[in-house]
Amino acid sequence: MRTTPKQAGGGRHRDALVAKARDTIEEGSKSFAFASKLFDKVTRERVWLLYAWCRRCDDIADAQDMGGELGDQSDPAKRLSSIRLLTQRAMDGQPTADPAFDALGLVAMECGITREMTDDVIAGFALDAKDWRPRNEGDLMQYCYHVAGAVGVMMAKVMGVQLDDEDTLDRACDLGLAFQLANIARDVGEDDAADRCYLPVEWLVYQDIEPGQHMKPHHRKELHSMAVQLADLMDSHAKASRVGAHRLPFRSRWAVLSAARIYTGIGHKVRDQGPEDWLERVQTTKMAKLGHVFAAFFEALGPAPKMHEMPRWNRRDLAERARAA
Repeated sequence: MRTTPKQAGGGRHRDALVAKARDTIEEGSKSFAFASKLFDKVTRERVWLLYAWCRRCDDIADAQDMGGELGDQSDPAKRLSSIRLLTQRAMDGQPTADPAFDALGLVAMECGITREMTDDVIAGFALDAKDWRPRNEGDLMQYCYHVAGAVGVMMAKVMGVQLDDEDTLDRACDLGLAFQLANIARDVGEDDAADRCYLPVEWLVYQDIEPGQHMKPHHRKELHSMAVQLADLMDSHAKASRVGAHRLPFRSRWAVLSAARIYTGIGHKVRDQGPEDWLERVQTTKMAKLGHVFAAFFEALGPAPKMHEMPRWNRRDLAERARAA
């Protein structure tokens, strides 16, 4: 019996995969697409390739297109199985008939992304597939680790960080955690419309909010208070991530610091708006993004920040917590 020979990218031409991945990031995330232009050419293309896989997995898991309206939510286990199967084939160098998964196979070969890394990300989709809800802050951070912190680790590999540089990988995870905390703070209303809630049950109980009632107008003040908690957690991890960013080559450092400023700016707007205003989806203008990029340039030229105390939650503890669950 003939077997299909292993080929990174499933045998697709690299230029075609890069072009498709570039289109994906430009449509899927204007903020990431904007920041990615600051990388050198090779790193930029690899960032696009990895993003394409992340975006496609998210779309399959939620039965949507480019993060748009949710589709049929029946049989999430089948969608999760598809993600796992296609990812396995991609990591084995087999064709998948899906450019985003073939893109993963290519970038994994080029940068040394491991199966364990992809499994950590897929575990986040598995939590959503079983209608999971966080009971406490640790559960919340475990979810953030899977869906974003683990992606930060993969992005660090794309930027040339070695597997034995544990501290820099920790700092890359911190940036992913910060991004996801900003997302959760911004998207409370959208998540509720999709029958999801990432606010820990313990936080809701502390605020004396009845189950399933957190979006009611009379709880607006309490809900905003929890958004402030999320933004504060975001800040602590974003500050820690800057330590690792200063170990990267200049263009990667500039790009990462720009993305950090753009995304934490979303969290800050959520925190700073009043209880009556913040539930309207926060947007970032192109001029604001340019301002963040300009400020990040000078930050990248300066010294690494001093951290007197690292965040309570860290990559290794969250990974061990997940595997013990």
